[in-house]
Amino acid sequence: MSDYVTVSPQDSRVEPFKPASPSWFVARINPVSRIIGALLLCIPMFFSLDLVSASSALAIEFVLLWIGGVAPWTVCRKTWPVWIAALGSFISVFLYARVSGEILWSAGWIVISEGSFPLALATAIRVAAIAVPGVILALGLDPTDLADGLVEILHFSPRFVYGGLAGLRMFTLLQDDWRALGLSQRSRGLGDGNAIMRALSQAFGLLVLSIRRATKLATAMEARGFGSDAPRSQARVSSLHAIDWVFYAICLSIPFAALALAIATGNWHFAFQGA
Repeated sequence: MSDYVTVSPQDSRVEPFKPASPSWFVARINPVSRIIGALLLCIPMFFSLDLVSASSALAIEFVLLWIGGVAPWTVCRKTWPVWIAALGSFISVFLYARVSGEILWSAGWIVISEGSFPLALATAIRVAAIAVPGVILALGLDPTDLADGLVEILHFSPRFVYGGLAGLRMFTLLQDDWRALGLSQRSRGLGDGNAIMRALSQAFGLLVLSIRRATKLATAMEARGFGSDAPRSQARVSSLHAIDWVFYAICLSIPFAALALAIATGNWHFAFQGA
């Protein structure tokens, strides 16, 4: 019997299809491109704080996501934490923003002026315009494919990337470990006392268990050569295609179109300038 294992070349391997996004368009994009595209969408919007640019950018994003296969109501349902954060930003800016115009009502630190509502509304919509596409792009993102892209396309350190990937995979076991520790304490008659003390005891046990598992994982990865500086080959090919460059162009055009509309209508306001 031969001692060699036949390994097929990278280009000839057929990977099973994995649903990587609720959008058919986003699912075809490289995971690294999804991260870069989110940055291209968000960074220009940080320099603008007005209602026109924020609302137009959000409207364009909703339309493009609808074309890409994600309906507006689906976007709202999957990004509900973003809307809670936007509401929180609206309340905080409305009550504590810099005074602009005539003061309508004040009580201690709370000052509501004529410019409070427009500024608060622009801030809330701006938060949504920045965060919504990032959340949608992150949905269904496969950590393994992302790690391959970071190593092969952006040339990150394999030791750092795959170490983080291994830790992320192990992180999903914490819930099972917590449940097992709770059942173990109850089986010994230790789970009926003070809830706070029980939680602290379980948390300490979970910490010890996590350290032991991380030590074994680090030893196993070192034994497999992850700590070596020798060139590594990859099991899967991660590369950019034409659709990725189209995606970059779309991500750049959205904020710049919104900013151009705000400038053309005379509503553009620099975010780091006084209200």
